[in-house]
Amino acid sequence: MKKRLGEVNSRFKSIILTIAAVVIISGVILPLSFSSFPSPKAGNVALIPIEGTIVGSDNSGLLGEATVSSSTIIQFIEEADKNPLVEVILLEINSPGGSAVASDEIAAAIKKTTKPVVSLIREVGASGGYWIASATEFIMANRMSITGSIGVLSSYLEFSGLMDKYGVGYERLIAGDKKDLGTPFRKMTLEERTIFQAKLGKIHDFFIEEVSENRRLTQAEVRKIATGEFFLGVEAKELGLIDALGDKTDLEKYLKEKYQLKKISYARYELRPGLFSSLTSVISKFFFNIGEGIGSVFLRQNHLSII
Repeated sequence: MKKRLGEVNSRFKSIILTIAAVVIISGVILPLSFSSFPSPKAGNVALIPIEGTIVGSDNSGLLGEATVSSSTIIQFIEEADKNPLVEVILLEINSPGGSAVASDEIAAAIKKTTKPVVSLIREVGASGGYWIASATEFIMANRMSITGSIGVLSSYLEFSGLMDKYGVGYERLIAGDKKDLGTPFRKMTLEERTIFQAKLGKIHDFFIEEVSENRRLTQAEVRKIATGEFFLGVEAKELGLIDALGDKTDLEKYLKEKYQLKKISYARYELRPGLFSSLTSVISKFFFNIGEGIGSVFLRQNHLSII
């Protein structure tokens, strides 16, 4: 037993020392280490990558999950639009979607630009990723890319059965009988499910209206395919969801012909990871592994199994 506690104490000491080191480093280099936006660059095509899950804030995902924030992309779009050297803005999309609000914000920013905005869907431009692409003047996608998925998802795990099994209760203390709508600690009532579904339906209607307007399709045409199903690029072309099939080289040919560009040089707009953000990414993964290690001490030495 003493040996086990010694191992655990040793691991906790490592955690405390690491926290202290991060605090010291943060205090010294934090003002200099945040990722920064680029200054206006030379290049006649602004290249703005939209990769990962679309979110509303600049906070990265758990354990390095790839995310892209609407605030960052909007700032890039605005900066590129003001850059006198930029003639066309290209969004290189590889995103499965994300926040409906964040996607709508980016689409709105695209429509406010004075310069043409085009998009290239490489592997994935689905849901919110497609919402953004639809707001651009021209969409090119790989024939095997995943596009469309015009639908809305809001799901969660419901724990009430598991809580009953282990004798855990949910004490419901609220002011307003719908305040805990969607809590995972009890089953949703039929009335609550109806309310929830109606709100998802309204967001779905907004999505359909935007695609209809952006792609010059009737709402009936969009609604027919707005089942949430994703389409391969070749299918999306047949349905009018994109304009052409191809890769970046094909898109460059289109840009030269459409906008009379003799040659294309890119002004790349993206966040450069600073030292602090790199450190925090490494530290978050370290802490996850440390936590797993502490728990595994008891699991291994007591021969416990979790099924």
